[in-house]
Amino acid sequence: MDEELRQTGTESARSPIYRHRIATRFWHWLNAVAVIVLIGSGMVISDAHPHLYWGSYGANYDAPWLSLPRFVDFGPVIGDWQMTIPSYYSLALARRWHLFFALVFAFGLLAFMIASLRNRHFQRDLRLRPAELHWRALWRDFRAHCAFRFHDPEHPERYNVFQKLSYVGVIFVLIPLMIFTGLALSPGMDAAWPWLLDIFGGRQSARSVHFICASLLTLFIIVHLTLVILAGPINEVRSMITGRWQVPEGEEE
Repeated sequence: MDEELRQTGTESARSPIYRHRIATRFWHWLNAVAVIVLIGSGMVISDAHPHLYWGSYGANYDAPWLSLPRFVDFGPVIGDWQMTIPSYYSLALARRWHLFFALVFAFGLLAFMIASLRNRHFQRDLRLRPAELHWRALWRDFRAHCAFRFHDPEHPERYNVFQKLSYVGVIFVLIPLMIFTGLALSPGMDAAWPWLLDIFGGRQSARSVHFICASLLTLFIIVHLTLVILAGPINEVRSMITGRWQVPEGEEE
């Protein structure tokens, strides 16, 4: 049924393309909530000791490789709302929020991966072909992005190569790294899986990698939202709610 709804060329100009399956849409909106809470609570947790180190140890008198601002006092604010969770400094409450939504984040990824293997989403939509990674193809797609052309007119239902690269990087590298470095920061998990700290080179290294991954994920979200606005927010958001996406005018042929 899904394949019958996929259309290209002039047919796509007459009716929307079924682009996002229910597993993708559900995971997208679940992540939207989870990531907001994780970033907001993570900023409060960072305030407990806003310094990052490499190795197994790091304390007040050690030289950090990076010192972070106090997010509760100087973090992002929208209107009168402090964009931390909670809006005041409470390490215990922030940890509860962070742990609960970290579980939502991790099990959501697991469910999405199982569903995407079953419905062949990974193989059909995210598989990178050698021809797409040739420098000429990458340069052609880059120029198209600069001209605000984000879709292949002949196959508008397909993801472009930069979408594939970013989604593969986030799904298979960035998010798993965040999950496993987060587990390495848990004393309970360290007792059960002591090899986690060895993999990341110590608790402080795991904490630094966790922060770097969180920063990269935040950057990905900013770029993603910017491209959604440039591509047409109503059409893009509607497609992530209903699954059906309308080929933009002028890109049908």
